[in-house]
Amino acid sequence: MATASKPIAITMGDPAGVGAEVIVKAAAELPEAIRDQLIVVGSAETLEKAIAVTGAGLKLGPADAPAAGKLLRLEHVEVDGMPLPFGKLDPVGGEASYRYIARAVEMTTEGSAAGIVTAPINKEALNLAGHHFDGHTGMLAHLTGSRSSFMLLASEKLKVIHVSTHISLKDAIGRATPQRILETVRTGYNHLKRIGYDNPRIAVAGINPHCGENGLFGREDDDQVAPGVALARAEGIDVVGPISADTLYYRAYSGAFDLVVAQYHDQGHIPIKLVAFDTAVNVSLGLPIDRTSVDHGTAFDLAGTGKAKHVNMLAAIDYARKLAASRA
Repeated sequence: MATASKPIAITMGDPAGVGAEVIVKAAAELPEAIRDQLIVVGSAETLEKAIAVTGAGLKLGPADAPAAGKLLRLEHVEVDGMPLPFGKLDPVGGEASYRYIARAVEMTTEGSAAGIVTAPINKEALNLAGHHFDGHTGMLAHLTGSRSSFMLLASEKLKVIHVSTHISLKDAIGRATPQRILETVRTGYNHLKRIGYDNPRIAVAGINPHCGENGLFGREDDDQVAPGVALARAEGIDVVGPISADTLYYRAYSGAFDLVVAQYHDQGHIPIKLVAFDTAVNVSLGLPIDRTSVDHGTAFDLAGTGKAKHVNMLAAIDYARKLAASRA
């Protein structure tokens, strides 16, 4: 795989969570040549504690340090009230999370980083700090001046892109307009083309049980989803739907489709977390920058124990490197 000349910025996430630990465990496992392509954006004190508790055996150095053995490069961001103890919900953690992400966006947009990998944040802490976003996706759209973005959950055998994510189910049904469905299909199609699919096969899940049974269980699939699929097909995209969600994911996992368009958060998250809980990568699409993320939370109950698994962080770094190489 080709590599990009610019490093990838990894945001540390909420400093009270497991982000620092999964970062240092993943970095310690990577070959030096790959580790040298990473810059962590976060807190030196928290990362030092994470190195100690995990036994990662890394040394921290400045962002412009040359490669040297077990060195992990750091873009340190000062935040009042730091460092925090592990496992404690605190507005300071929300403020730190925001500042790490904002700095990583600056690095990426100014051209000093190839993309971003994010460790988990806590939405409650983020909002307590005065940053009122639904999570990374909305925050990144705001910081990059994007009208909207789309969440893709990607694993080897199942990939799912969402029409909506962190809104109520009632609002999600209203969000599933033909235009939004078209934009979701188009965005997923372009992403799969970028990562090497010649002619991506896409299926759109229905909203209602059995796609409404010709109106018996609701008209949304006929009036909202089907027109959106028709618009996408008119653009030459190989897309079908709506297909009842109770069979669609099995068909996609078995190889019938390359991508599923889920209508709302749980419709997409539940199946992929069932089949790829440790390896699925969260990818933000529709932004001018590349961002991948672990697909798990801050796990305050595990923070500071050194027991958090880093498999998902390794997968997120690997996906980010592929995206960076496709831009190089």
